[in-house]
Amino acid sequence: MNEDLQADWNPLDALTLKDQRRAYDDMRERCPVAYSEFMGWSLFRHEDIVAVLADTETYSNVSQFLAIPNGIDPPVHCQYREPLDANFDQTQMAKFEPNARKIAETLLEPLLYREEVEFIEAFVNPFALKTLCALLGWPEDQWESLGGWVHDSQHSAFKKDPVAGKALASYFSEHVKKNLNNRRASPSNAEDATDALMNTQIEDVQLEDDQIVSILRNWTAGHGTVAAGLGILVLHLAQESELQDSLRSDPSLISTAIEEILRADGPLVANPRTTTRQVEIQGRSIPKGEHLTLMWIAANRDPRSFDEPNAIKVERNTEDSLVWGQGVHLCQGAPLARLEMRVAIEELLARTKRIELTGTDAPCRHVYPSNGLAALTLRLR
Repeated sequence: MNEDLQADWNPLDALTLKDQRRAYDDMRERCPVAYSEFMGWSLFRHEDIVAVLADTETYSNVSQFLAIPNGIDPPVHCQYREPLDANFDQTQMAKFEPNARKIAETLLEPLLYREEVEFIEAFVNPFALKTLCALLGWPEDQWESLGGWVHDSQHSAFKKDPVAGKALASYFSEHVKKNLNNRRASPSNAEDATDALMNTQIEDVQLEDDQIVSILRNWTAGHGTVAAGLGILVLHLAQESELQDSLRSDPSLISTAIEEILRADGPLVANPRTTTRQVEIQGRSIPKGEHLTLMWIAANRDPRSFDEPNAIKVERNTEDSLVWGQGVHLCQGAPLARLEMRVAIEELLARTKRIELTGTDAPCRHVYPSNGLAALTLRLR
């Protein structure tokens, strides 16, 4: 970190945290390459971020701790990525969809008879993490432990607390290894993702437990983002009755609506990179070894790349959206995340005639690195 460089902005400012999308939209136009003590160098424009994603030699994604596969650069990245992609291929997702749908049905049914429901606690968080437990073949009640870890990890990232981060890493490692040891003691014939990981080989060498922990840390954190995304989707449905009606009348539009809503209101604020040489972006010189923060939710609302970027247009071509990233580090779990969110929205719309917000205050949001909802109180008709 360049301690002599004057900060252009403060990402921890109260107004920024109150409305991250507005603040980052403003930075994209006012200072598209900005420096801060908290984030290092932040990039806000779509074309700049796309250029970074395309150049893995200049912009490294190597993590400070073991992070398989996305915390590894090519060519080693591909050695891990390709075998792990099989967990999310079309065949596996088709096999898993009935499980995800059953979880959604079970969680939704009792909510339909309440006058009011806090939807994040009652549905969003348990759905996202129970589906992960089902994918792994873990006991369903473990979702609460995973949820606590996700919440505390986000808080630790915001506070940049290395002591808490280390303790959380140890807790997660112990949790995963206990499940692996239980599976070894009582082998399963379920052919779930845990078995798949335990049998995965990289260049004819079996994955070690610490490597599986790293992979599942990535998958679990990703399900925190799934929960954030699902909350955002339901918020927009509750705010826009015409959108609800159109998706109920034509469920085939749900998948494209999900992509478009998350483009306009992304669940994940940013991801990091590190420069491997001195570079110049938008006229600013950035030295080798500097931390870059790629601001997804500003790039996805860039008017240079998206016409009327604040408007949600279900018919929009979202090919250039960065919701799932881009390039070799494209989100590995995107097929599962898309399935989970589609199934949840399909089941919610099929079981209701109207989804309404209650109260007059805007729902409270999480802060960096998440843009999800802390709470969302609804009336389901």
